[in-house]
Amino acid sequence: MQEEMTFNDLPKVVSQMFNKVERMERVIDIIRDEVCKRNVPASEHTPMTIDEACEFLKMKKSTMYYHIERDNIPATKRGKNYILFKDELVSWLESGRKNTQPMTTAEMKAQRQASLKRRPRRLLP
Repeated sequence: MQEEMTFNDLPKVVSQMFNKVERMERVIDIIRDEVCKRNVPASEHTPMTIDEACEFLKMKKSTMYYHIERDNIPATKRGKNYILFKDELVSWLESGRKNTQPMTTAEMKAQRQASLKRRPRRLLP
């Protein structure tokens, strides 16, 4: 139950409310700083050199050039150097992902039949 306030208690109550509001503002500032640190908008469309892309993909440089020359990996050539973008490399990796769901028996049979190489029948004269 609240006590009855008088006019003389008003400065004390206002002071207490002011202190509570200040504490809340400090807590909000701390939370905002933590959220900003976590959600640093790191743009994924960052340019990379061949060496950086090789390190990112854990790929040999010769393999990287092999894929670039055959237009498998999206790359831009500026002068002598290639420029690759991180988000494009990630989407290239995801596009090459194999089916992760197990095949049914019918699908396995169909795949096996398609992979068999049969000799054409000889027609006897």
